[in-house]
Amino acid sequence: MATLHFSTPDDSEELARAELYGLLANLYYAPPSGELHARLRAAATEAPIREAFLERSWGEVVAASQRLSVEQIADEYAELFLGIGRPEIFLYGSYYLAGTLNERPLVVLRDDLRELGLERPETIPETEDHIASLCEVMRYLIAGEDLETSNLTSQQHFYNAHLRGWIDAFCEALEAHPRADFYRSVAMLTRDFAMVEAQGLDLLDA
Repeated sequence: MATLHFSTPDDSEELARAELYGLLANLYYAPPSGELHARLRAAATEAPIREAFLERSWGEVVAASQRLSVEQIADEYAELFLGIGRPEIFLYGSYYLAGTLNERPLVVLRDDLRELGLERPETIPETEDHIASLCEVMRYLIAGEDLETSNLTSQQHFYNAHLRGWIDAFCEALEAHPRADFYRSVAMLTRDFAMVEAQGLDLLDA
C-alpha cells in the first residue's frame, strides 16, 4: 500500500489525488496501524485535496480518529468487514454490480488489469475487485511513471468501468450501518471524493 503524505500547498493536484486513493486503499484493506492512526489524529482538518467539497468529510475522519482508539477502530473493522460467513458490509465490487461475488464484473476487471500489465500478488488473498485494490490501481494510473499506462484516459476508463457503477451504493450501505463510526466517516470521504473524481473525469469528454 502507498505511504501517506499529507499534502502541502506546493503539492500538485495529481499527487494529492494519488495520495488520497492510497489512504483509502490503506483504510479499506485493514484498520489503520498505530502510526497511521496517530497521523490522522494529528492531521489538520483542511482536506488533503484543495477542494472545499471534501472539507467536511475529511474533518469527520480526523474527528473520528481523535475520538476512537486504534483498538476500537480495529474492532469496528472486524465487525463490519470480517464477519464469519457473510460480512456485514462487502468490500467487493462484484457484489454490488452482480449481486454476488466472483461474477462477470471480476472477469472483465481481470481482463483490463491484464491489458495494463497488472496482476494480483499471490500473497494477497482478496480478489481484484476489493475496493482497496481498485483504489491502488487508480493511484498507480495517476502516479505511475509509464505514461502509456498512467494517464487521464486510462484513469477515466478504469474508474468508469470498475468503480463508478457501485461506489455510491457501497458508501450508502456503510454510512447507514448502525455500528459504523470511524468507517462511516471514511465512507463519507469516499463518497465525496468519488463525486469530485467523476466530475473531473467527465470533463475529458467535454
